[in-house]
Amino acid sequence: MKLDFDFNKKLVMVTGGTKGIGRAVAELFLRHGARVIATYSKDHGAAQKMREESRHQDLCIVKCDVASYRDVEAFYGELDTRDDALSVLVNNAGTRKDCVLGMMKPRDWQSVIDVNLTGVYNMSKFAVLNMMRHRYGRIISITSAGRHLGFPGQTNYAASKAGMVAFTKCLARETAKRNITVNCVSPGFIDTGFIEDLPADLKKEYRKRIAMGRFGLMDEVAFVVLFLASEYASYITGSVYDVDGGL
Repeated sequence: MKLDFDFNKKLVMVTGGTKGIGRAVAELFLRHGARVIATYSKDHGAAQKMREESRHQDLCIVKCDVASYRDVEAFYGELDTRDDALSVLVNNAGTRKDCVLGMMKPRDWQSVIDVNLTGVYNMSKFAVLNMMRHRYGRIISITSAGRHLGFPGQTNYAASKAGMVAFTKCLARETAKRNITVNCVSPGFIDTGFIEDLPADLKKEYRKRIAMGRFGLMDEVAFVVLFLASEYASYITGSVYDVDGGL
């Protein structure tokens, strides 16, 4: 059977959707007929680059800080004035500020939690209210293999990503009867700008840990997100899908 992923003008929102995995996800949904809102917070350059390179009539790029409840509330308020049904939310926005715990500044702990975990709360809360009105929705959050592997210097990052999984499992139970599924995709090492700052010797060591012997591609993550957002995944909720090459 050939699978047909047709999102035919369904509204999809991708946070952190102008670069890296987020952009790959946004562009894949566009190729399958969706209307896509890609949000960004600080990197105006990446947002402008996506605007210039994509030029897709169904792509809307919006500045929204997912860590700010006020920003997110205002963003959804505008969406609600149009009575637009949000079909898919992809919580992809994330940040890293690595440091061993003894030297970690309180602001670096808090900022990672604010974006990676509180951002999921902010975006998902208002998405659920929209989806419940329309009795349909898909919420997919991008967590990380770091949530359970315990890499040094990532107590803040790992805590935020592990919290995202627990959040997902609880929310899945709350929303299932309203035809809303909630799942996580957990990438391992993916070849994006997110890991560019890792030293070359550390990258070499990490590749040795991966059964497939390489870092993943952004599209390899994006296609799992697309599947979980589709009708083919209608009986999957509260799950975590690893895309890590056997890490």
